[in-house]
Amino acid sequence: MSDLEKKKFPIGPFEAPENICDTTLDTYIKVIKDFPGRLKNLIEHFTDDQLDTPYREGGWTVRQLVNHLSDSHMNSFIRFKLALTEDNPTIKPYDEAKWAELQDSFHMPVKPAMRMLKGTHQRWVVLLKSLTNKQFERTFHHPEHNRDYNLRDSLALYVWHCNHHFAHIENLKIEKGW
Repeated sequence: MSDLEKKKFPIGPFEAPENICDTTLDTYIKVIKDFPGRLKNLIEHFTDDQLDTPYREGGWTVRQLVNHLSDSHMNSFIRFKLALTEDNPTIKPYDEAKWAELQDSFHMPVKPAMRMLKGTHQRWVVLLKSLTNKQFERTFHHPEHNRDYNLRDSLALYVWHCNHHFAHIENLKIEKGW
């Protein structure tokens, strides 16, 4: 893996697990529960200059990453609710890169995004803990990928997503000696 690839995928690209048992689901739910606090602890003393530093050349700034996490995780939470209340609904994709370039992602303080992330994750955890194994098998259709995703696999993806972007920021912090 090249240095650029290591910076893009510090924990490696997502690989869907073959089998996700109940114990693994519990571990995943804990990651979702703990993520907003972990992220807050990581960035709470960052200056605006640090928040406006890209995690790699050509990559998003820390500020954009935090706003992206809020946007992405709200979308995922909504996809879970759609899958639980509709029969294999087709979700609405969005252009993450274009969202990250909008002014609310590019210039705003991160505090509102962190509050949204915290609230989304609190609600998400309550929802996840209430699901039966049968409910975790419910699906939504992603039209860009032209495939159905069950909630068990979607949760695995979002656990990776938490850890993936956390590693971007953590590695930058280490690299810069902050």
